[in-house]
Amino acid sequence: MGRIVLVTGGARSGKSSHAEARVRAMPGAPVYIATSEPQDDEMRDRVARHRVARGPGWTLIEEPLDLVGALDRSDGAGPRLVDCLTLWLSNHMFAGRDWEPEAEALTAALLRQQAPVVLVSNEVGMGIVPENALARAFRDAQGWVNQRVAKVADEVEFVVSGLPLRVK
Repeated sequence: MGRIVLVTGGARSGKSSHAEARVRAMPGAPVYIATSEPQDDEMRDRVARHRVARGPGWTLIEEPLDLVGALDRSDGAGPRLVDCLTLWLSNHMFAGRDWEPEAEALTAALLRQQAPVVLVSNEVGMGIVPENALARAFRDAQGWVNQRVAKVADEVEFVVSGLPLRVK
């Protein structure tokens, strides 16, 4: 079984940069599995900045929904970075898809991977209880997804102000 690492933290905590550095340090050509669907100019600019910051040498797979398929198809191609589970989950919820079987399939897929996988996810449950039902459902779902992935992960890191803290 390959190494599974979950890197979580708040927005702009430095989790993506830390996860990229972890993948770069692993042997093999790095693979970036992007889950975002840039639907406005600001998000397209953000994605472009991330590509430039990452630099050359990464194989890019853009997969907003079929993360399991992307992992299975890329296994053996090198260490993979999934950025991020938060966008992947929101893509499922906004598409009206049941996220729970998707999360179960993801954890099963992670356990069968041979090449390392580093997953980035936001910790969204540390603030106030959201005022609307959709935001509460998302917050709860993200917490459950993070727990499921953390359970099968070999390592879990929480990044605060650019500093990684080992949790598992």
